[in-house]
Amino acid sequence: MTWRPDLTVAAVVQRDGRFLIVEERIRDLRVFNQPAGHVEDGESLLAAAVRETFEETAWHFVPQQLLGMYLWRDETSGRSTLRVAICGDVTAREADRRLDRGILAAHWLTREELLARETRLRSPLVLRCVDDYLAGRRYALEALQHVGSADFARSA
Repeated sequence: MTWRPDLTVAAVVQRDGRFLIVEERIRDLRVFNQPAGHVEDGESLLAAAVRETFEETAWHFVPQQLLGMYLWRDETSGRSTLRVAICGDVTAREADRRLDRGILAAHWLTREELLARETRLRSPLVLRCVDDYLAGRRYALEALQHVGSADFARSA
């Protein structure tokens, strides 16, 4: 059997001690998560983070650093996720933009407010990313490379 974890990105944004968090409905549950989602076919990791943040919050995300890569297995479903967390800032917000289906709202929450909602976090990755961010973990975005077939043809 071939093991294939879901490849996702997450945007970690902090302003004035608060993190950008989405409240979403997943299988009739209201949960909290960073703006996050699957990488689409042919899409770079950075482009996916920018797109997902905009679709889920209406904020324009500017990636600045890699926070980390997290491999997590959901024991309930048996599914594994490889999350690439990217920290950065947001610029303008398009307040009139309709958010993705299932997204109820975007919030700015402190770590303590997230901890108070711990049973309603989408996964343990939410708090882990916040804690790693607060601990100062950062890596250069150059660690994330998007290599296409044109790159392979030139090197051959």
